[in-house]
Amino acid sequence: MNATRHVTTLGQSLWLDNLSRSLIRDGTLASLIAEDGVSGVTSNPSIFQNALATSPYYADDLARLKAAQPDAERRYEALMIPDVQAACDLLDPVFEASGGNDGYVSLEVAPRWAHDAPKTVAEAQRLAGLVDRRNLLIKVPGTSEGLAAFEALTTLGVNVNVTLLFSVAQVQAVFDAYLRGLSARAHAGADIRRSKAVASLFLSRVDTLVDKQLTEIGTQEALSLRGKAAVAMAKRAYQAYLQTFRGDAFAGLAKQGATPQYLLWASSGVKNPDYHDLLYVEPLIGPETINTLPDKTLAALRAHGQPALRVSDGVDEAAMQLAELARLGIDMELVGHRLQEDGVKLFEEAFQKLLAQTA
Repeated sequence: MNATRHVTTLGQSLWLDNLSRSLIRDGTLASLIAEDGVSGVTSNPSIFQNALATSPYYADDLARLKAAQPDAERRYEALMIPDVQAACDLLDPVFEASGGNDGYVSLEVAPRWAHDAPKTVAEAQRLAGLVDRRNLLIKVPGTSEGLAAFEALTTLGVNVNVTLLFSVAQVQAVFDAYLRGLSARAHAGADIRRSKAVASLFLSRVDTLVDKQLTEIGTQEALSLRGKAAVAMAKRAYQAYLQTFRGDAFAGLAKQGATPQYLLWASSGVKNPDYHDLLYVEPLIGPETINTLPDKTLAALRAHGQPALRVSDGVDEAAMQLAELARLGIDMELVGHRLQEDGVKLFEEAFQKLLAQTA
């Protein structure tokens, strides 16, 4: 058993943070599913932008679309939706075997609607209808308007990956929205057994910003905390998950067949080359979690990963580290707010570049 397969036996799902026509047509994705136990795929505007720039399989379709479709965004959708559908089809056996708990592909609502809840709901429903696959997750940002949309979509039975989360408070707000949406759906007499949602907590970006602040403080205590904020935050978020979904708040919904909203570790490729390449993987392995890995990080896990149940280890130490950060004047909730705002802007910039590539 290789390391990636070992991780899945410990209760964590491994999803690939990449999608392109090359991965599908060259058989790479099918191989990762069969050999490494990859059980899902996530995408975003940056990933699709890279796919269009590097894969040779889009040129003919793009030329045809330029002649027939005047709208750049509809051209983009016509190129990418078949890829999403193909990935969903490859993962459908995983979905079936897991009883609908795994085997998902994520597709994002256009980032410009991040602060428009009604439009996000409408676009999520439209995209879900276009893809028309039971194992699709629509990605919605964790902004305040995004959370309102997420709650409404959960009530409507649209399955969602809430993305761009950067703090424990943001994660808890997502969990609470899921509970409200499920409760409303159940109250309306609808089936909640097929409802699925994940909460994507971004990691490496947190350390990048916090490390910069710690370096500016410059004390020995501050410097000793570099590279620790994101994992400490994630461990605290997992405790919030346990408290929410193994407590009284979820008990009634669980009896009706509802599934918890799993935490998904995102941005799990290290950005600082001095850090261990599995910094955001090995310490956060645990049941009822997902890690979405870039190709390079997945390869590192396969090559030299040492999987073990660790997500609940060092919880007290993580709390102490977060308290030390607070004493140094680093407000993790402000960090999360800033990174979420930056994340929406970065995804919108990538989306505009993506549309320009289809022009």
